[in-house]
Amino acid sequence: MARLPHPARAPQVPRRGLHPAPHAPRPPARPLRDPPPHRRAHRGPRLRPRRERNLLDLYRHRSHPTGAPVLVHFHGGHYEMGRKNTQSRPLLHRLAADGWVCVSANYRLRPDAGYEDHVTDVKRVIAWIREHGREWGADPDRIVLSGSSAGAHMSALAALTPNDPRFQPGFEDVDTTVAAVVGLNGYWGRYFGNEPGSAPLDRARADAPPFLVVHGDHDTLVHVADVRRFAADLRAVTGRVAYAELPGAHHGFDLFHSPRFEAVVDAVEEFATAAVSATARPA
Repeated sequence: MARLPHPARAPQVPRRGLHPAPHAPRPPARPLRDPPPHRRAHRGPRLRPRRERNLLDLYRHRSHPTGAPVLVHFHGGHYEMGRKNTQSRPLLHRLAADGWVCVSANYRLRPDAGYEDHVTDVKRVIAWIREHGREWGADPDRIVLSGSSAGAHMSALAALTPNDPRFQPGFEDVDTTVAAVVGLNGYWGRYFGNEPGSAPLDRARADAPPFLVVHGDHDTLVHVADVRRFAADLRAVTGRVAYAELPGAHHGFDLFHSPRFEAVVDAVEEFATAAVSATARPA
C-alpha cells in the first residue's frame, strides 16, 4: 500500500492507501472532550416540518469568514438510524478551523422514507445553502458533499442527479450541482429492494464531479472488493475518481478521532480544496 504523504509535499491524493505513519497528524488544540475553540456550531432551521429529522448544524470559524467553501456531511446508519452530530466530527472541526463553512444534516429514515426521499433531503440542504449560505459566510457556488456509509450513498446519488426535478419537488429551479463528493466507508450498491436507478453507478455520467472514495480493508459490512470495483467502474465513466484504502480499518473508522482518521482528514481537505478551486468563479 502507498503511504499518505504530507499535503505540503504532494499535490495528489494517493489511490491505494492511507497510513498514519510516518505522517505526523496535527494534534488537537485541546483534549477532544473539550469543545474545540476554533469553531462555533449553530443549530440550523428545519428544512421540512418533520421534527428533528430535517435539521442541520452549521460549523464555522469564530472569525466569521466570508466567501468560504462549504462541506456538507451526512451520517450513516443503514438509512434507519443515526444523527448529524455523531460522525466525522474531526473532519468538520478541522475544515471549520481552516476557514470552511461545514454543515452536518439529518434526513428522513426508513421505514418512513425511501431512497428518493433521502436524495431529496440532500438536495434540500443544497437549496438551503444556495438561499441562505451567504448569511453565514459561505460561497454557495462551492459545495462539496460528503457522507459516511449510507450518507456516502445518498450524497453520490444527489451529485449524479443535478437539477433533476424528480428529486426536487417544489424547488425544481434550484441549481443543485456540486463541486465534488467524498465517501467514507460508503455503501455503493442498490437501495433496499434492488430498485433500478438507486445505485450511484446507475446514474454515472461523464460530466460527474470528482469523487474521493476512502474505505477500510477490514470492513465487514461493505466488503472492500466491492468498493474497489465501484471506484474502478465509476472512474471508467468519469475519469475523476481517487480511491484510498485504509489497512486494518473497519466500518465506521470516522466515528472517533485517531491518527489514522487525521491522515484521512488531511487527504479530504486537500482533495476538497482542489475541487472547489477548480470551480471557483473569477473575481
